[in-house]
Amino acid sequence: MSGHSKWHTIKHKKAAIDAKRGKIFTRLIKEILIAARNGGDPESNARLRTAIVAAKAVSMPADNIKRAIMRGTGELEGSTIEEVSYEGYGPGGAAVIVQCATDNRVRTVSDIRHIFSKAGGNMGEPNSVAWMFERKSQVVIEGDKTSEDQLMEVALEAGADDVQNHGDSWSVLSEPDAHDAVVAALAKANIPTLSAEVGLIPKNTMAIDGKHSAGMMRLLENLEDYDDTQNVYTNYEPDESAIAAMS
Repeated sequence: MSGHSKWHTIKHKKAAIDAKRGKIFTRLIKEILIAARNGGDPESNARLRTAIVAAKAVSMPADNIKRAIMRGTGELEGSTIEEVSYEGYGPGGAAVIVQCATDNRVRTVSDIRHIFSKAGGNMGEPNSVAWMFERKSQVVIEGDKTSEDQLMEVALEAGADDVQNHGDSWSVLSEPDAHDAVVAALAKANIPTLSAEVGLIPKNTMAIDGKHSAGMMRLLENLEDYDDTQNVYTNYEPDESAIAAMS
């Protein structure tokens, strides 16, 4: 199945739990801070606009958003946060990309390498797996929140490229430039979204069975739980036993 991994849906359901712990706030504040370096006006800064929409979706207070923007533009002092990405392979050979935001590169690369190694995977060189992914807008919707006909009509008319049915969820794929229009059209049609982001989508997914699948799930969960992690992308397609183990 091209362009989608069940892990994408799983991790955003997991994000609802993270939101209750406040962890998602930290990640979104970092994203707003980094995005604001290219300008504090969301009307002319698409990345900042997307980050603000995501922050409001989890009820982040307006003051938190404002302070993060001011730190990003330099109006308020704060520690320097850098964006770094790491690539590697998990158990069974599935590709993984980890995007981090850190104030200490040395610490972060050491920690990420340890997480890969402990799970039976290994870090690769830059661009070792990046070619397996493409940058896309992906909006995930729970399967019972809309019908195929309604979703197809709304999404494609707004500029989406594809609508995919995964049983318990839908994914709407678009070019990054169409992201805002698609999200706005879904909101206008009262179709609630589980997640909406511009990120890396696998060109093809990879199924792994048995112990490697369980190890891959542990690797992805540990990477997601790491404090400096912003996003985790993979071409791994979880099997039903691995999904059940998470329940």
